[in-house]
Amino acid sequence: MSALTRTEAQLRAQALDVHHYAVALDLTVGDDTFDSTVVIRFDVHADADATDTFVELKPDELRSAELDGRPLDPTGLDGNRLPLTGLTEGPHELRVDTRMRYSRTGEGLHRFTDPADGETYVYSQMFMEDVQRVFAAFDQPDLKAVFEFTVTAPAHWTVLANGITELTGRREDDGAGIWKSAPTPVISTYLAAVAAGPWHSIHTQHAGLPFGIHCRRSLAPHLDADADEILSLTTACYDRYHEKFSEPYPFDSYDQAFVPEFNAGAMENPGLVTFRDEYVFRSAVTDTERQRRAMVIAHEMAHMWFGDLVTLRWWDDIWLNESFAEYMGYQTLTEATRFTGTWTEFGMERKPWGYDADQRPSTHPVAPDADADAVPDTASALLNFDGISYAKGASALRQLVSWIGEKDFLAGINTHFTRHKFANASLADFVDSLAAHTDRDVHAWADIWLRTTGADTLTPRIQDSTDGPAGWTLTVDHAGTRPHHIVVGAYDRHPDDTLEAREPLTLDLPTDEVVSVSGPRPALLLLNDGDLTYAKVRLDDTSVATALSSLSRIPDPLTRAVVWNSLRDMVRDGELAPSTYLSAVEAHLPDETDLAVVQGVLAFAREHIALRYVTPERRTAALTTLTGTTRALLRRTEDGSDPGMRLTAVRVFVDSATQPDTLLGWLAEGGVAGGPELDPELRWRILARLCVLGAAGEAEIDAALAADPSATGEEGAARCRAALPTAEAKAAAWQRMFHDDTLSNYLFKAVAQGFWQPEQAELVRDYVPRYYPDAVALAARRGPAIGQAAGHWAFPGYAIEEDTLTAGRACLEHPDIQPSLRRKLVDQLDDLSRALHTRTP
Repeated sequence: MSALTRTEAQLRAQALDVHHYAVALDLTVGDDTFDSTVVIRFDVHADADATDTFVELKPDELRSAELDGRPLDPTGLDGNRLPLTGLTEGPHELRVDTRMRYSRTGEGLHRFTDPADGETYVYSQMFMEDVQRVFAAFDQPDLKAVFEFTVTAPAHWTVLANGITELTGRREDDGAGIWKSAPTPVISTYLAAVAAGPWHSIHTQHAGLPFGIHCRRSLAPHLDADADEILSLTTACYDRYHEKFSEPYPFDSYDQAFVPEFNAGAMENPGLVTFRDEYVFRSAVTDTERQRRAMVIAHEMAHMWFGDLVTLRWWDDIWLNESFAEYMGYQTLTEATRFTGTWTEFGMERKPWGYDADQRPSTHPVAPDADADAVPDTASALLNFDGISYAKGASALRQLVSWIGEKDFLAGINTHFTRHKFANASLADFVDSLAAHTDRDVHAWADIWLRTTGADTLTPRIQDSTDGPAGWTLTVDHAGTRPHHIVVGAYDRHPDDTLEAREPLTLDLPTDEVVSVSGPRPALLLLNDGDLTYAKVRLDDTSVATALSSLSRIPDPLTRAVVWNSLRDMVRDGELAPSTYLSAVEAHLPDETDLAVVQGVLAFAREHIALRYVTPERRTAALTTLTGTTRALLRRTEDGSDPGMRLTAVRVFVDSATQPDTLLGWLAEGGVAGGPELDPELRWRILARLCVLGAAGEAEIDAALAADPSATGEEGAARCRAALPTAEAKAAAWQRMFHDDTLSNYLFKAVAQGFWQPEQAELVRDYVPRYYPDAVALAARRGPAIGQAAGHWAFPGYAIEEDTLTAGRACLEHPDIQPSLRRKLVDQLDDLSRALHTRTP
């Protein structure tokens, strides 16, 4: 299949105006395929340079195609392109009738049968090139059009779409429902959406619009339990955006559908946002997980303006969608909901994602330069949905707001909406809108912040004053080229080891200024206190010592997050021993009160340090440090005052346990003394760890699945079976992953998560060299989503050896390697190389 190039898209946009898509889908023809017919109305410009173009589709069968009533030869379909030749100036109508294949990988029209009750659901994911799996289209973001859907579905199903849907009739022979959607405003092809099934739905009205939330029926009690929270967050964000934005919400309704086996967190389809249905919580969760769901709700609603009302012209400006939605999501939650600590969670979870991505060979600018043709086609564009486009871009915007002020920032984006609503725009357009409202040189700022790669490093140099009154001086060594507006925190340590903040300093970098400060030198000096910029921050020797001895005594959680991230960066860069980081975890996490900090620190300590940065001989000791830390957290919260902290501690204890006794005891008792009780998520987590340790087997897995015959239960069972420490279990799991092409995206992930275990290195050693050729072949057969999953979840990340690195680098030279797999392997191999470099004997 041919990827659309930027040049082809530009030529087609110069030649065509696309006005209307009438899409008819019949979802009643079988379990494997559906019927799809589309009628596209478009105009050819009078000054078009070419009279030939093409429409894209990926059918199971192209039955017929007609251009202005003239039949086209179906055999002319070349890959995913149907030629349209000899076009004349003026209006045209294209009709394409196809049979399309349902997806099991979350691309196109995904079909899922719920094992809990046998009900079936379908939903679309049209992003990038996947509309072509559902209906024929001129598939590029700057050929916007009106969309209307007619969907024939089983009698008991409900159909959702971008516009309000209505049941308009029933088929006589079987009572199948015929649903029609209201026409949309003009939107891009990748934003068209439909979802159908026997949904459990909750409806309300707000600000004169219908709002709805939907999930599969087996999750109904769990959605009902959280409906008030979800809808109140949704309407609070809606109201806050209307206070910020001058353009009103541009669509006729706002539905949020929680759908199964969804690859991303959510998708911003206008009027029909789709979310992964793990956000319908069927087991206990922490408040940070509720905050994360709330952020995704806010993020996707921001897209109604950033991405849907005003859309990128080409995929090099994906940051105009994602960075803005990320920034607005976190900021709006802070302003409009009970979740006021969102930037701490951003600093602990999202920002390290950006820093890590920005230090790999695959790094790219937030906004790649169009003139450099850095995103020449859709295949390359798909690779840039990463920590740079999301977390780094959002961090850059937060820095921009701190530099020009929120008032001017909002004035600029509102000008942007007014100028480009229901159309397309680029980085240059956005910067021009900002420049109209500030005296700052935002064009220069954009060039240096958004067109460059890598993270700057800021290092303080502190000296005691040698003349005049007692005092000290600060000089900031700035490795990098970006300007930074930062706050500098200075903290004094009291005899009880508590730290007290002095009046902060504000600096604009780069500067040659030597800052002179009266009074004694602080015990801790922190650049970027408050986390307003995007830069790696180093600590001076005195501050490192203070952090290691008194980190938990820093009064503000966001400040503690910045310090923990500085220590994290030092470990990754080989400047701080992993064992020293673990000692800090052991010393300070038992007293940490912020859940986002605890979760972020424990995740890095376990997943990176204990499992990758220390040698196998020291792994058990490292994991024991973590279980000891989590036991301390459980003791501190045994009065039940912080159930989220207890749940986090129990999860990490389970995942880090090196002996089965405690886990078996919790299973037998049905819970942990003082809470939590064991719900399905915890039971599957414990069982998976017991399988790794050889303390549970097929009988226990079968019993657990009988008790929880849900989709999550199926995934848990698949994960557990793959984790069993036997040659037979590993062979069966490998066969499922790499040779059974019916495995869904979620079941593939579950099997991959169970397969590689550091405790089983010898058992799976022979599979390490097999991984590379098998992954290449799998991605070629099953496409980008499974290719990405194979690179992410199925990679032998615990085989920290030179041979793994050498074989992987050879694989990157394979002429047929699928781009999404190759990108994942580049990142995995860089992380493996860093682990080898950092590994502590």
